[in-house]
Amino acid sequence: MPTASAMTSRDRVLAALNHRAPDRVPIDLSGHRSSGISAMSYARLRRYLGLPVKPIRVYDPVQQLAIVDEDVLTHFAVDTIELGRGFALEDSHWHDWELPDGTPCQLPVWVHPVRDGDAWIIRSQAGLELGRMPKGVWFFEQTYFPFQESEALDDFGKAFENCVWAAAASPPGPLAAGERGLEILAAGARQLRARTDRAIIGLFGGNLLETGQMFYRNDQFLMLLAAEPERAHRFLDRLVEFHLAQLERFLGAVGPYIDILLFGDDLGMQKGPQISPAMYREFFKPRHAMMWRRAKELAPVKIMLHCCGGVRELLDDLIEAGLDTINPVQISCRGMQPEGLKADFGKRLAFWGGGCDTREILPSATPQKVREHVLRLVELWRPGGGFIFQQVHNIMGNVPPENIVAMLAAAKEAGA
Repeated sequence: MPTASAMTSRDRVLAALNHRAPDRVPIDLSGHRSSGISAMSYARLRRYLGLPVKPIRVYDPVQQLAIVDEDVLTHFAVDTIELGRGFALEDSHWHDWELPDGTPCQLPVWVHPVRDGDAWIIRSQAGLELGRMPKGVWFFEQTYFPFQESEALDDFGKAFENCVWAAAASPPGPLAAGERGLEILAAGARQLRARTDRAIIGLFGGNLLETGQMFYRNDQFLMLLAAEPERAHRFLDRLVEFHLAQLERFLGAVGPYIDILLFGDDLGMQKGPQISPAMYREFFKPRHAMMWRRAKELAPVKIMLHCCGGVRELLDDLIEAGLDTINPVQISCRGMQPEGLKADFGKRLAFWGGGCDTREILPSATPQKVREHVLRLVELWRPGGGFIFQQVHNIMGNVPPENIVAMLAAAKEAGA
């Protein structure tokens, strides 16, 4: 391990994940799709910083998240980067569009929302409406659930194609599809690794509970788990088979070039888990353990789980399943207070997030209050490593740029 004075961004992040105190607290901004920034806020931030005009590129069409350019990453001393930044690098990969507030932007060429009255909709190749963004809304809402009427366990590929979260793909997207897909994926990952010393996060997904909710609809899948457990197990067994096959392909191409592999499953709500610990242990823990163990066999990666909400009751099980770090650490939820989490789990689990409340503080407080809030939180999280700074989930479209600057400046100041 390099000395603190010689740490690169990658060294810094890995030290923190290994529960060693780095030279300063690592900072994540847009290293994955839940640490990003609304394209509307990003356009205002660039103007506020007086940076050159650049196209605002929306790499995540569903959540309307912007690619954060190198000049902004450097300005805020960001230590992370998403694997997707190795792809869609040509102007020809983008086409012009317009954000909900009228700001010009660009979308990937494979995503073409169409007007339906005052709303934008995203359709499948077969013409199904998959997602809708009504007037006044800042993101697309899922409107089609592939298994809502009938399930097709023999064709998960088609189901994902008909789910807006996968159909409106972020880069590399279709650029790495086809016969040469894995070759293109490996080449882009290798080139990104060669040009950055930031920690590279590969977005895999591997969602279990969330995929059930995205396929059957939230209420119907929760009913399936409770009322038809054998049927739920059949679905999850087939889903894990699908994920494991994709994991072999993905890590076979990019495994040598990434540092963190991101899985996703929002298991929590504001007042606690969506499901009981017993239900987690029956349906999800063995399957998480299987995927995370296989990932570590395939590549020297740390496992991060994006998991919103209050999940304190599940943390011991997640750690036993092989989890290294959890995100976004939603500190406004019951049981997710930093003092308790750090004391009870801080030697076994790294916390990636929890650095600034994005529900009440970041959009509404004064810059001074934002600064004080971040300074206090970083001092709670930082002792002994095990902490990467990130605000709680994405910076939304109503956040003043001066508050974003205050947050990231305070993170660097407090973490030094």
